[in-house]
Amino acid sequence: MKNIIEITNLNKAFKDVKAVQNLSFKVKEGELFAFLGLNGAGKSTTISIICGQLAKDSGTVIIDGFDIDKGVEGIKSELGVVFQNSVLDKPLTVKENLENRAALYGINGNNFKTRLSELSELLDLKDILNRPVGKLSGGQRRRADIARALLHNPKILILDEPTTGLDPQTRHTLWDVISTLRKETGMTVFLTTHYMEEAADADYIVILDSGKISAEGTPLELKNNFSVDYITLYGSTAEQVQTLGYEFETIKDAFRIAIPSTAVATELIVNNPQIFKDYEITKGKMDDVFLAVTGKSLSANGGAEK
Repeated sequence: MKNIIEITNLNKAFKDVKAVQNLSFKVKEGELFAFLGLNGAGKSTTISIICGQLAKDSGTVIIDGFDIDKGVEGIKSELGVVFQNSVLDKPLTVKENLENRAALYGINGNNFKTRLSELSELLDLKDILNRPVGKLSGGQRRRADIARALLHNPKILILDEPTTGLDPQTRHTLWDVISTLRKETGMTVFLTTHYMEEAADADYIVILDSGKISAEGTPLELKNNFSVDYITLYGSTAEQVQTLGYEFETIKDAFRIAIPSTAVATELIVNNPQIFKDYEITKGKMDDVFLAVTGKSLSANGGAEK
């Protein structure tokens, strides 16, 4: 599988603030790549550089084999971007917004009608096509934003905090659409998010802290390296749990033990059947990973990067 994005030794500073520091990573074609970090970590700065909206200080950015130093026109058709804040014209209808955007890519007449019909079906836009964007709910506007980004069938879809502020049902609907697109077209998705359950579904994750990479890997690799598993024991006494030799906490009518791996859990269970009569094992979560790597909670961050 080839690399569709290659970032090498990327640097960007705003006066004394080093927004991105010697950043290097690769995104494989067709994968869901998650870029995680708190507000100000450098995520949006990196995206702006990738899209050609912001000049880098140094380093290289290769998009589908094209060096952006040769001009952003070379990558314009490769990228579709859903920004944190909607860029749609509020007084115009959804259809008018999409029509204006499509014209920039030479999509006119019957070609536009066909593409509009496809996107309307995919994103359930039929009831809002003729409504002014300013009159839409957050979820409706987000669907229109995604339609705008997909008009020209990009190879790479960049989603910068796409579901912030949306209700769970709308978030689920949008991810169903994105999943369908990936399966049908092989599209690469580059995601920034502070919802850990979204990041947990990624093929590869890079965690950014103060403009530098703090950790990277698949969700499983990151969980194995930076989080712990938990055993919750029911029907045991504190004295029994204490004999296992691990720190534990009392939760309601049970005890919870933090253990370094599932292999350790298996060993404990096999060697202490009299204690493990009723129990459950819980794998570490991405929230635990982020907290371990950065010392901060991403889910509690809850805002869009400025």
